[in-house]
Amino acid sequence: MRGREIGFAFSTVRRSSVIALCCWSLLEVPSSALSGIAVAHALDDGFLRHRTGVGLTWIAVLLAAATLAALGARRVFALLGNFVEPLRDVLVRRVVDAAVTRGVAGERDGGAAARLTRQVETVRDSFAGIIIAVRGFVVTALGTAVGALALGPLVAVIVMPPFVVGFGLFLGVLRVAAERQRASVLGEEKVAAAAGPVLAAVRDIAAGGTERYAADLVGGPVLVQAGIERALARVAALRQLCFAIGGWLPALLLLMAGPALLRHGLTAGDLVGGLTFVVSGIQPALRGVMSGLGDSGLRFSITLARLLQATEPVPQPTFAPAESHTDFAGEGLALRGVTFAYGPASEPVLRDLDLTVEPGDHLAVVGPSGIGKSTMAALICGLRPPDAGTVLLGGIDAASLPPDRLAGIRVLIPQEAYVFAGSLRENLAYLAPQASDDRITASTEAVGADALLARLGGLDALLVPNELSAGERQLLALARAHLSPAPLAVLDEATCHLDPVAERRAEQAFADRGGTLIVIAHRLSSALRAERVLVLDGVRADAGSHEELSERSALYRELLAHWSAGSEPVPAAGSDPALVAGDAHGLDAAARAGLGDGPRQIVANSAVT
Repeated sequence: MRGREIGFAFSTVRRSSVIALCCWSLLEVPSSALSGIAVAHALDDGFLRHRTGVGLTWIAVLLAAATLAALGARRVFALLGNFVEPLRDVLVRRVVDAAVTRGVAGERDGGAAARLTRQVETVRDSFAGIIIAVRGFVVTALGTAVGALALGPLVAVIVMPPFVVGFGLFLGVLRVAAERQRASVLGEEKVAAAAGPVLAAVRDIAAGGTERYAADLVGGPVLVQAGIERALARVAALRQLCFAIGGWLPALLLLMAGPALLRHGLTAGDLVGGLTFVVSGIQPALRGVMSGLGDSGLRFSITLARLLQATEPVPQPTFAPAESHTDFAGEGLALRGVTFAYGPASEPVLRDLDLTVEPGDHLAVVGPSGIGKSTMAALICGLRPPDAGTVLLGGIDAASLPPDRLAGIRVLIPQEAYVFAGSLRENLAYLAPQASDDRITASTEAVGADALLARLGGLDALLVPNELSAGERQLLALARAHLSPAPLAVLDEATCHLDPVAERRAEQAFADRGGTLIVIAHRLSSALRAERVLVLDGVRADAGSHEELSERSALYRELLAHWSAGSEPVPAAGSDPALVAGDAHGLDAAARAGLGDGPRQIVANSAVT
């Protein structure tokens, strides 16, 4: 094992937990030290002199020490969670952050799943194994050394040197095993990367009759991994040799020297006590540390090293202000010849799209379902690179902007809003961490989430995401985006789970917020409120005001009619009855104000215009 991995692991552990572990472990030292001494005195002073009471008293002393050791061990195991869970949490966050960062940058991370589901748990479990093994070894070795010296210096001289040699040889074998274990971890990732796509496409493989080809794709990495595991097994055999030297040789030497030791004043009890130290102290300690460091230690060191290497922060390019920074508010958004398709054999969802959105503009995007509206939103926000053409944000190619710069320019609210476990304040201020409570409350009120905030218990209330409805999650996401300093806001059907009145209030809040607003429309009333409308039909795009598109775009008129088909008008309270009768000018004014959202009013308007 290397110091870097051990240092990283213990950096996640509180010092108080380490101190508590050491204190409770000291309760096990008397048991190790007394094992041989109690047996020696029980024989010499008790049973061999026919003093059964004395012999049983020494056995009782040993039993009391063992009970004390059991209490200490119980507390040690209870403390393990304080060591392994913080490390696991740090690693999970690191793996997820690295995968998300690479995904945003357009890089594919095929090993992220294996790191998250297998390697993090391997590090967690093996770290616990190391702590138990090393702690047990130190406690037992210390107690045995003290007990052997107290029993007789000659016993310590015979028993301890082979023990130290065997342990030293084992540490040498670890260096060989480390390379084999490192190869095993890399092999696991290759097997996962090869098997993942094949398993995901089992149905297509069976339909195409390509089972043999798929098996060959996975079989190669599996065979390589099998060879690596056999090499690891050979290293395990060397460990047994080290155990024989450190664990069994002391007992053999003590038995061979027994007659000479007895002639030099060593008693039979002392000889049996020395053997007790070997059998109950040295051998379990050596077996435990070999198992802990040889199995758990190697898995820990190699797997953690791989995790740290694979999740290093991705370096982001820097931008010189004079050369590449342009204020978004000065140049706005532009799409130049943008084409995008989901795969080389697919028809483009967007083809040669040109669009300019001036700073402060309010644009609604409409079109049939599946026509590419959400794809366009992802391209605008830099989440997908176009196959051809350029998306310019403030005069800068969006594909060249790092995630932190993109986050400062645009904010996207998707249809399925995301909130996380934490306080309401943490959720709402995620994009503006320095925002005051007054600013947070103002944004919440602006989008109409103030009643929800009060019902949940205020900014300090803890959120349980699965207890919120889809509409409640959307309100919180809208408030979070409204608070963002980004000058471009993109609402991708972000109000689809809200009623028309709540939708109008939220869109109006973003229109009043300042900056540029693009709404992927869920209802056509969003188009009526916008300054400009973009109609996508899969072949071309047409932009203009509601009045202009009603005159020249058959698709726009069809969308208005389709939206209203089969529905009854629901005039707003206090609305002018002339709207229902077909007053087109009155409808336009009411729709923009959010009053006339009924379908028949829109039909009347489209018919007149």
